[in-house]
Amino acid sequence: GDAVPEALEAIGCSVQLLDDAFLDAADLPQRLAAFDAVVAGVRAYNTRKRLPFAQQALMEYVAGGGTYVVQYNTNRGLETEDLAPYPLQLSRDRVTVEEAPVQMLAPEHPALSEPNRISAEDFEGWVQERGLYFPDQWDEAFTPLLRSSDPAFGEADAQGQSRFSAEPLDGGLLVARYGEGWYVYTGYSFFRELPAGVPGAFRLFANLISLGAAD
Repeated sequence: GDAVPEALEAIGCSVQLLDDAFLDAADLPQRLAAFDAVVAGVRAYNTRKRLPFAQQALMEYVAGGGTYVVQYNTNRGLETEDLAPYPLQLSRDRVTVEEAPVQMLAPEHPALSEPNRISAEDFEGWVQERGLYFPDQWDEAFTPLLRSSDPAFGEADAQGQSRFSAEPLDGGLLVARYGEGWYVYTGYSFFRELPAGVPGAFRLFANLISLGAAD
């Protein structure tokens, strides 16, 4: 159900899908070096059993100047807890109201300013939700970029716990330098917004995959 590759191709990106044979290649670090950015699809760390074995090469790719964008994963059933070069803990935190206000926490960060200046207007017209399974703990090496929250109401899940929180959530888009490159973790629902043609989502995602070009 992840149509992000097709959405990126629609705006002129050249996209290559990385299958298990690619991830298993002995020269994986050299192969990854050919890419401007690598994007992990939604729930990739829940479903791709070979991905943990490629993690060291992916981190070497980032350290050498690459950009790695990891989209949301559920916090249960992970193939590895090692999602990032720094400690990062996923939660069930989410912002389900698609009209919920979004605040820029670091408006001058290149992820929010280059090549597109991101503002609250870029979050207009989003569909279904803002995002899901936001991290709730992260290393100080990460910069949280966005803050949002649901209205003050709750709905109990099967365990009797509230799924929604009125507390401001800052973990939906985290960016960190690692070596010469960039690591991005995002729980914002690009996998819904890009296929829906939401302009602001395209503008922000373009910034994320262009972080290396901003150096």
